[in-house]
Amino acid sequence: MSRLPVVVILGRPNVGKSTLVNRIVRRKAAVVDEQAGVTRDRREFTADWNGREFIIVDTGGWEYRPGEQLTADIREQAEIAVGGADVVVFVTDGTAALSDDDVGVARILQRSGVPYLFVANKVDSEAAETDLSHVWSLGLGEPIPISALHGRNTGDLLDRLVETLPEPGEATADDVIASLAIMGRPNVGKSTLLNRLAGEDRVLVSEVPGTTRDPINLVVDLDGEPFEIIDTAGIKRRTKINDDVERYAVMRAREVLAQADVALLMIDGTRGATHQEQRLAEEIVNAGAGLILVLNKWDIRDEDERLHTEDSVADRLAFVDWAPVLRISAKTGSRLLRLPAAVRRVLENRRRRIPTPELNRLVRSLQEAHPPPVRKNKRPHIIYAVQAESEPPTFILFVRGGDLGADYLRFIERRLRETYDFEGTPVRVVARVRRGRER
Repeated sequence: MSRLPVVVILGRPNVGKSTLVNRIVRRKAAVVDEQAGVTRDRREFTADWNGREFIIVDTGGWEYRPGEQLTADIREQAEIAVGGADVVVFVTDGTAALSDDDVGVARILQRSGVPYLFVANKVDSEAAETDLSHVWSLGLGEPIPISALHGRNTGDLLDRLVETLPEPGEATADDVIASLAIMGRPNVGKSTLLNRLAGEDRVLVSEVPGTTRDPINLVVDLDGEPFEIIDTAGIKRRTKINDDVERYAVMRAREVLAQADVALLMIDGTRGATHQEQRLAEEIVNAGAGLILVLNKWDIRDEDERLHTEDSVADRLAFVDWAPVLRISAKTGSRLLRLPAAVRRVLENRRRRIPTPELNRLVRSLQEAHPPPVRKNKRPHIIYAVQAESEPPTFILFVRGGDLGADYLRFIERRLRETYDFEGTPVRVVARVRRGRER
């Protein structure tokens, strides 16, 4: 399978890099905000122009003199991205004076030897194109004037980009791989886990909660098998969401969850499960994703904290007692070798299908031993059962004589779990009541 060429979008903070990424991929994939420094990690998207596919990488803003450790880490991430690029698109603000940051990026490009396109953004008219002499002074040649916000000249930019890409090799269809979403409250170690699995610092790790704003996607090899792993922003309660950027990040995390095959719900081993983990687990179940509970920071020495965490999981997350529990340390990598086998088991169970004759024999025996309770002077009767879907397993019970009730549906689910291995996956049992004339 040929590797898609990699295009890195680079520039100082707030020049419109994420707006350009969204324009190229034709959707609001990257967080855009007037506040500088919203993009903090490398984010990768697949894009195409006139049938030519490539990977586009959105980076955090590069700063010449970073004033704090988090900003320094963003700079390092951007420089690492250049090292893996086939082409760099260097974005400047065509309406603002050059800064030391612009000069610093220009010097990195000149030293790297990587092919690049030089872009002056926010140039909204032909008249504005005549006022770009200051940008020429970087010594990178003639800038391409565009407006990423309005789409002006972005088609010309993409034509130039495709011409600059390396020649494509023989292409084959990508294999479909499973996606794992790392979920949890802010600052429980999600990005640390992703970096540990990736074998490199792909995602910023900081003591400041909320460092990850966008979901971060990458493919990693777990015990010989590729998986797409997505690190999401920490989902907060709605009353704790303070601004539009956080609101958008939470929305994107929920969109990721809707597409995920398995969710790794991370819980801080020093604090235990809280009401927020309950809400997250409910969202995962409602989305139909597989679920693995990951108790992080299990290298803690305090036995009381461990017991508190296990008790809180048993109490607050009793409704997902079918989910496997892994006790790990993302920081040291302790016990992470157990993760690939757990993920494979959950995926297998999520795809499990029960033959219809076998399913109906089980349902009939359950109904005979434990008939549905009488409701409104009628006893419902299950006349047929079928597994309508997998991923997650969904069973339809066709009923006459009234409603089964939620308690009886839970009884059927428990018996299905006792009979078949559905560890790690939600199981949906739905009743369809026949309302026609009864004999």
